Amino acid sequence: MSNSQLTPGVVPGRLPAEAIAKNFGDHEPPLDAHEARVAADRCYFCHDAPCMTACPTSIDIPLFIRQIATGTPEAAARTILSQNILGGMCARVCPTETLCEEVCVREVAEGKPVEIGRLQRFATDTLMAKGVHPFARGAATGRKIAVVGAGPAGLAAAHRLAMKGHYVVVYDARPKAGGLNEYGIAQYKSTNDFAQAEVEWLLQIGGITVKTGVALGKGVTLAELQKDYDAVFLGMGLAGVNALRAPGEDLAGVRPAVDFIAVLRQAKDKSVLPIGRDVVVIGGGMTAVDAAVQSKLLGAQNVTIVYRRGQEKMSASGYEQEHATSAGVRIITNASPVAVHQAGAAMEVEFAYTVDGPEGMKPTGETFRLRADQVFKAIGQTLSGAPEGLALSGGKIAVTGAGRTSVPGVWAGGDCAAGGEDLTVTAVAEGRDAAEDIHAALMAGQ
Repeated sequence: MSNSQLTPGVVPGRLPAEAIAKNFGDHEPPLDAHEARVAADRCYFCHDAPCMTACPTSIDIPLFIRQIATGTPEAAARTILSQNILGGMCARVCPTETLCEEVCVREVAEGKPVEIGRLQRFATDTLMAKGVHPFARGAATGRKIAVVGAGPAGLAAAHRLAMKGHYVVVYDARPKAGGLNEYGIAQYKSTNDFAQAEVEWLLQIGGITVKTGVALGKGVTLAELQKDYDAVFLGMGLAGVNALRAPGEDLAGVRPAVDFIAVLRQAKDKSVLPIGRDVVVIGGGMTAVDAAVQSKLLGAQNVTIVYRRGQEKMSASGYEQEHATSAGVRIITNASPVAVHQAGAAMEVEFAYTVDGPEGMKPTGETFRLRADQVFKAIGQTLSGAPEGLALSGGKIAVTGAGRTSVPGVWAGGDCAAGGEDLTVTAVAEGRDAAEDIHAALMAGQ
């Protein structure tokens, strides 16, 4: 007997295979050439463009849109990639609605911004489809740099260092390079194995070797890297997951949302993935939304996001929240997990209603329970395995300037470093800027 959305427990095949394949297709199809020209024509090409200021990588947005409007998308791509070498992925996953598009003059005046993200995707996809890599490796300097972590920060740093003529070795704990781009975002945001295609395209510059299955403390130490290389960049992200601090969180059906997303991302056939009839996701960020929406796309009947504070404090953007609710996800706010109870073959998650006042968040004394076959924790990640001797700030690696750590010759950027927002685009900017600082330091003989 085949399964359905009503089947109890955690089972695969709640929807027909063809329905699941469609669900995980590109949720925002790319613009064609005509659509891109029309979209580009809406840009005012502002001289003092607020969208540029809002972009963490400072892409010259009016310039690249003008290049699209004049029929030269390859030139537009170069403009984008010179600032953000992972511009293709960022066009897919960047929360443009809270960055460049939010401050677009068209958005402020009319409530409908220029579609900057989709135009960026059009330009970068056009160039990558031709197999063109617009940058060349600089003359060899004889210097070697180690990069720990093949995520957005590490890849951006490695590429910029290669452009300067340095030789780079990138170490990553996972079987594939890409970091969160490969393992941590919703499948429908990046289809057709784009993350790997982008990595392969990036490596075309040459001078970069990637070694997978190697992590700090497991295969290599920071001391060894310092001895063997002229500089070290740490961009290993956040591998730990915050605890619920609630009894029952060790039950078999409770797992980190990032693990669920990673498994889903790597599965060739999504229809064989088991999903619960009732799913509860605890958290209020992009990871919570990605886990919840994809649970619905796999056929879960009831999916609920529960966040401890008010909806206005959720780190997931309003656009992402609306996307979740339009997919059938229920969002409950001002409720904090108290305990996870076994309830026969399933579970019940007990929550306490909260009030967020001047003295902080406090329980009201009222509680409720949600039935769950699966519970996904999306309450933030933590740095694990930080090398001894590195100063930390707020549980992350402390940095000054363009990623300089407390240890000479060691830089850090991306999610593992204290400072900017945990966004792909921010990680790219930090990796790029650290690479420039590393180059300057090495050339100055520091």
